[in-house]
Amino acid sequence: MSMTDPIADMLTRIRNGSTARHTVVEIPSSRMKVEIARLMTDQGYVVGYEVKQAEHGEVLHVELKYGKNRERVISGIKRVSKPGRRVYAKKESLPKVLGGLGTAIISTSRGLVTSAEARKLGLGGEVICFIW
Repeated sequence: MSMTDPIADMLTRIRNGSTARHTVVEIPSSRMKVEIARLMTDQGYVVGYEVKQAEHGEVLHVELKYGKNRERVISGIKRVSKPGRRVYAKKESLPKVLGGLGTAIISTSRGLVTSAEARKLGLGGEVICFIW
């Protein structure tokens, strides 16, 4: 996997940080990454996030979440639509992750939303990633 895809890089950093039981993961910031972090916070996958000014631009700090005995909340995270192969879903065929137990993040005309929200809004869009 080449690290030219900043979203895949973000998801990989979160996956690796979670596996290594880190409390905070630092990621170079962008508007889309902040929106993904916001959705992950809303869905309860991470504790929270904040954007801090760094030496070179802004850095997104994502605070990872764990269960009582330090078990991971994020058991899997996967980039679906990649720069080399974009994946789109119509409003009728929005993906369900693990039969509705996970979350799919969709980029719609109204911004980034979860697949459940997109279903309510009656919108389709680009499938960014799956989190479970």
